[in-house]
Amino acid sequence: MPVTPLELDRFDRRILDVLQQEGRISNQELAERIGLSPSPCLRRVRALEENGLITQYRAEIDARQLGYQLMALLHISMDKHTPERFDNFERHIRDIPNVIECLIITGQDADFQLKILVRDMDDYQHLLLHVINRIEGVTGAHTSFVLRRVFEHRPVPTGCS
Repeated sequence: MPVTPLELDRFDRRILDVLQQEGRISNQELAERIGLSPSPCLRRVRALEENGLITQYRAEIDARQLGYQLMALLHISMDKHTPERFDNFERHIRDIPNVIECLIITGQDADFQLKILVRDMDDYQHLLLHVINRIEGVTGAHTSFVLRRVFEHRPVPTGCS
């Protein structure tokens, strides 16, 4: 279902630009950076949160330092293209911590693209053969291993700059 974009002025857009880069910035510093006093700045941030534009604040973690040496993209094919089949797959996938992203896709002879993190090939083999391939409806999985990340989590363009 399409979402109607909110009407944002340059202050709102600048707030979004700064918070996407520095989510832990203080309201005082944010206000100084965008050229507002702290009270209206905080009101704007709260309005952006309440309207669902800012959905969360989070820390980015280096997965390699937790032992995850491999990242892969799995293209998953399903036997049926029904809402029930897709819903069932999505329910199961949400419960697998190694799946860090799940997208419904077109154009790849696949229905889903999963981004996974695993410690090694044994971990990958177990995840694919004993977890993902056992989900009802999965008929195929094609894997591409990530050699190197060029960038990740690029900020959403706000049209401010």
